[in-house]
Amino acid sequence: MTELYILIGILVVFVLFTLYRYFKQKKILKPLNEEEFRNGYRKAQLIDVREPKEYDGGHILGARNIPLTQLSQRLTELRKDQPVYLYCQSGSRSARAALLLNKKGYHQLYHLQGGFKKWSGKIKKSKKLDF
Repeated sequence: MTELYILIGILVVFVLFTLYRYFKQKKILKPLNEEEFRNGYRKAQLIDVREPKEYDGGHILGARNIPLTQLSQRLTELRKDQPVYLYCQSGSRSARAALLLNKKGYHQLYHLQGGFKKWSGKIKKSKKLDF
């Protein structure tokens, strides 16, 4: 019987933590549709948080690649006084990136709703030479 109470307790904690992150994300990160994103990203820091191979396969023109896995080590590349426009493939990694950035003092955080797979604007593909 005590195992059941422990299991229920763990489940309740997990649900509460998930709800906390969801509402925190809603508070700190403004989702933008493609038109809103396109109208603002040229005046901001445009960051692609996907992995380098995904970025090389195609990215929004003008984006810098700072993968989510490297973001905490590369924070010095971002300015806190300018808006940060984030995107990933579908939107989940950019949301996690926003939580990390907010914790480090970044407050003007936006992300592309639906991610890169919903983008219909100009893209650039990296030309890597294989020797």
